[in-house]
Amino acid sequence: MTSIFVQNEILYLDFQFKGKRCRERTGLPDSDFNRRKLEKFCKRMDAQITLGQFDFCKTFPNSSECDYFHKVAHREELLKAGCPAFSEFAELWYQEKQVEWRTSQQETVRGILDVHLLPYFGTMPVNHISKSEILAFRSKISQLEGRGKKQISASRVNHILTPLRMVLNEAADRFDFPSAWKQIKSMKVPRSDVMPLTLAEIEKLLAVVRKDFHAYYTTRFFTGLRSSEVHGLTWRHVDFNRRQLLIYQAYVRGELISTKTDGSYREVQMCQRVYEALLAQYRLTGKNKTLDDFVFCSSVGTALEDRNVANRIWYPLLAFLGLEKRKPYQSRHTTATLWLAAGESPEWIARQLGHVSTNMLFRVYSRYVPNIAGRDGSAFELMLSPMPSSNH
Repeated sequence: MTSIFVQNEILYLDFQFKGKRCRERTGLPDSDFNRRKLEKFCKRMDAQITLGQFDFCKTFPNSSECDYFHKVAHREELLKAGCPAFSEFAELWYQEKQVEWRTSQQETVRGILDVHLLPYFGTMPVNHISKSEILAFRSKISQLEGRGKKQISASRVNHILTPLRMVLNEAADRFDFPSAWKQIKSMKVPRSDVMPLTLAEIEKLLAVVRKDFHAYYTTRFFTGLRSSEVHGLTWRHVDFNRRQLLIYQAYVRGELISTKTDGSYREVQMCQRVYEALLAQYRLTGKNKTLDDFVFCSSVGTALEDRNVANRIWYPLLAFLGLEKRKPYQSRHTTATLWLAAGESPEWIARQLGHVSTNMLFRVYSRYVPNIAGRDGSAFELMLSPMPSSNH
């Protein structure tokens, strides 16, 4: 639906066309007459867009977006003519899908296309890409260097292949040819290392951490929040009366977004230590702020960045204490193992962590907690132990 807005007393149109948001200058001064005139024009334009009859470049010939839509029209002509090259169809697929994605996902998929998929498959017709070519591509990227000059992980390889699978399956569906993506299984991903800190190690860390990060790490270690969730936490979502943190949003790549799943959208209970830490934080920094200000922020009030906190605070802390290097996400693993060791209900823990069931909980963490739910074999040993002899 096209809307009208004003900028420098000139009327502009705001609308979506072929997956792209457009803001176009009309040249008309803001007046009631011109607004009524534009409202009629907008209705006609919306109808043309719906019916596939709208010509952007004819309507806005002086727009800076004309070059973009000329390219889109060219790609669409290629599609009508028959199976296009991978690069042509992948671009069209991306334009259609990006409106469904968050900014962070758009950037991720765009990067995979530009760095990996388009250079390799670009000129190949989509219906000529075979299973053997897909496997050859997978083999090639499996040899790439990942982070820390280590070989790229199986998880990353699967991540790169996901847009390829989606593009090829969509092309096969549209142009009615068998998809080459048959019986290609994802690479097996090793179980992620769980390296929780002990309660004693947490106490050592909290004893030496910078004062302005004491409440931050207390919250991380005793709530199990993800980095994006704790960085996106605002005072509006700290309920001191109910002693709850309302996890409704996350801070991802410079953008405040709603949490990623229904399970992630949750209320997390504050234990006494978290309650006291956040109360102290509020008295120190929160009183002079609005409800929409971040609980943990930079000196200028902006949200904390994952990598910055990790490199400036987390990793130096571990090194100072002589603890093995591990990712900040291990604070979440730490919380889970502490709750399990304390005998908290697995169902309650799963809800606190934002998991939809307890399956992941037992699969990932139970080895750290002997006798969790009696699953260490001791009950079976007890059953097989010799019965005490009775005196006759």
